[in-house]
Amino acid sequence: MDQFDVIIIGAGPAGYVCAIRCAQLGLKTACVDNWQDENNKPRPGGTCLNAGCIPSKVLLESSEYYYQLLHQAADHGIKTGKVSIDINIMMQRKHKIVHQLTSGIQQLFKANGVSMITGQGRLLANKVVQVKQHKKTHLLQAEHIVLASGSRSMQIPSAPLDGEQIVDSRGALSFTRAPEKLVVIGAGVIGLELGSVWRRLGSKVILLEAQEQFLSMVDRQIAAQALTYFKKCGLDIRLSSRLTASDIVKKGRKREVKLTYQQNGETGHLLADKVLVAVGRQPNTQHLFADEVDLLLDERGRIHVDKYCRTNLPGIYAIGDVVRGPMLAHKGSEEGMAVAQTIAGTPSVINTDVIPSVVYTLPEIAWVGKTEQQLQTEGIAYQSGVFPFSANGRAKAMQAEQGMVKILAQAQTDQILGVHIIGDGASELIAQAVTGMEFSASAEDIARTIFAHPTLSEAIHEAAMAVDNRAIHKINN
Repeated sequence: MDQFDVIIIGAGPAGYVCAIRCAQLGLKTACVDNWQDENNKPRPGGTCLNAGCIPSKVLLESSEYYYQLLHQAADHGIKTGKVSIDINIMMQRKHKIVHQLTSGIQQLFKANGVSMITGQGRLLANKVVQVKQHKKTHLLQAEHIVLASGSRSMQIPSAPLDGEQIVDSRGALSFTRAPEKLVVIGAGVIGLELGSVWRRLGSKVILLEAQEQFLSMVDRQIAAQALTYFKKCGLDIRLSSRLTASDIVKKGRKREVKLTYQQNGETGHLLADKVLVAVGRQPNTQHLFADEVDLLLDERGRIHVDKYCRTNLPGIYAIGDVVRGPMLAHKGSEEGMAVAQTIAGTPSVINTDVIPSVVYTLPEIAWVGKTEQQLQTEGIAYQSGVFPFSANGRAKAMQAEQGMVKILAQAQTDQILGVHIIGDGASELIAQAVTGMEFSASAEDIARTIFAHPTLSEAIHEAAMAVDNRAIHKINN
């Protein structure tokens, strides 16, 4: 039985980062992962790198270029002639980038002395990890074990996946052509991002969302603007719409999906070439540990942990999508580094109150901290400062006038409690807010900071000044 100081099950953003940091701290480390390519070669990086965050951003970027050439190039005096898209080349680019990044992780493992072990990892009693690889099984043991097995797409009985007509997010990242009509079940982050990709590439896209509120986790003012923008871009978003049935029907050689849904008490029907089920994700804790391992789970199947990501079992930790908190790659990575520090003897925790979230649509949506609705519910007195990108010079030059920055600050102390952005570059701009909030910055601190001109980030500066009703480039109330 091979012995290690630390064994990590899962090589996604949480697991591989934890493995590298453990090795950097002088711990003999192994990382077990079962993701392989069509040639049975290991592909570390988890769902995020192989079939999630990275490939979706590659396609979003490609589709945005195509959209800009079709709809915005002429405004800049650029004459393009007939514009077409070769989806095969676009997909080849996606595969190339994913391969480069997965190979990069393997090189990092090698450089840091991490043992990469390919196979299905399963926790047994006495801190033993069973690894199944094809028909072989071998055992590993370590003083510390970290569970980082990630998550998978949720499925619903009303739309069982067939991998052809009805797919999950992984399938929607690999279409060989733009469907004539794509119906997306769920108008959350994944549904909006992939729906946006295929809408820009020519598909008619309808999103059925069961909830009454659009993007319920987002500040209401920001969500309302986003819904308006997305509808203008051609996304048909139907709220309070719950799918009840789906059937494959044939029209000659063509196969379509007939969908039945309920909206405000009325029955609706749709025909679609493809259906994307994007109703959320669930933790990969099934088959992760043996029956005799008394690991504590919560009602949603997540592994119960304390603030140090320690489970109820001594020496066993869990991080990433299998534990509480948002299922975000950067959250998992930070947990991975914190656990490595804890194992090495310097206990570390992450600040879960300051984790940014992003929707990579056009325009992007990003936020950190409390929404206005949360502050109202909690009875916290606050002031709000808003600044529109339409009053920002760089945004006008970029044809990126949609959106705004909103800063919420505590009424008495002026400490920033939440920052919400909708607009181009929101995913990059939010880092300034996160940094400020990590250091307990006030709106006045941001207002006194000098921002380069002309930049999109000046909107953050102006929003901070607007908290005290003294923004320069907008008419104050």
